[in-house]
Amino acid sequence: MIELNWYITLLIIGAGFLAGFINTLAGSGSIITVPLLMFLGLPATVANATNRIMIFFTNIVGVASFRQQKVFKLRENIWLSLPAIVGAIIGAKIAVDINELIMTRIIGALMIFLLFTVIYKPQKWLKAIGENTESKFKIWQYIVMFFVGLYGGFIQIGVGVFLLSGLVLSAGFDLVKANAVKLFIILIYTTFALGIFIYDGQVNFIAGLLLAAGSTIGSFIASRIAVDWGPKFVRIILIIVILSAAIKFLGIYEFFKSLFV
Repeated sequence: MIELNWYITLLIIGAGFLAGFINTLAGSGSIITVPLLMFLGLPATVANATNRIMIFFTNIVGVASFRQQKVFKLRENIWLSLPAIVGAIIGAKIAVDINELIMTRIIGALMIFLLFTVIYKPQKWLKAIGENTESKFKIWQYIVMFFVGLYGGFIQIGVGVFLLSGLVLSAGFDLVKANAVKLFIILIYTTFALGIFIYDGQVNFIAGLLLAAGSTIGSFIASRIAVDWGPKFVRIILIIVILSAAIKFLGIYEFFKSLFV
């Protein structure tokens, strides 16, 4: 459990704000929030589940914005989200039953992988591909969505990169439409995954709602201002957080500490 006081409360809201801001500018905002919840004392499984409250509310805001701008068709994306829902339900059930230490190590290893996605900026090559393809639907596209949902249901961190890749490479969406569809699919399958986590008693509602409050504000502000230094600033923060989390959750800090004790 997290012992809330005024500065911990502000820290959680601030992390949510930063995550919402980052998700709007670059993606992978959960790299900030999940490690923070773990640093504050939540078990890895609970932190992973609690983070979904923030994802749920933030994506409602994002989807509403894209719907208002008529970027995508709702009926088309409902069908596209079905295999992701099935995958997310399976992934969430795996996350519920997994050993705490294993989940911690998985998150640590994932930090290392995501470090490279941040450094090499996948949005650039995705954009280049998306500008030269046409939207198309094939059976294997739904298979891709199933596995993306499986991963997203299991652990949300970094799923945006995989989902954008799947939508651009398998469906031929341009990056703008892919981002809109990404938010919609994540919102739909998160609803089911969050239900499983709540049923299993792995959600800290207070921390989750505080994250959501900050995240929706961050997303709202980021979508309405243009900041030239924004992406560079985001990458620096993400790299620092990723390295710190990887050192912590892979047990590297404890290993070196034991050498000198």
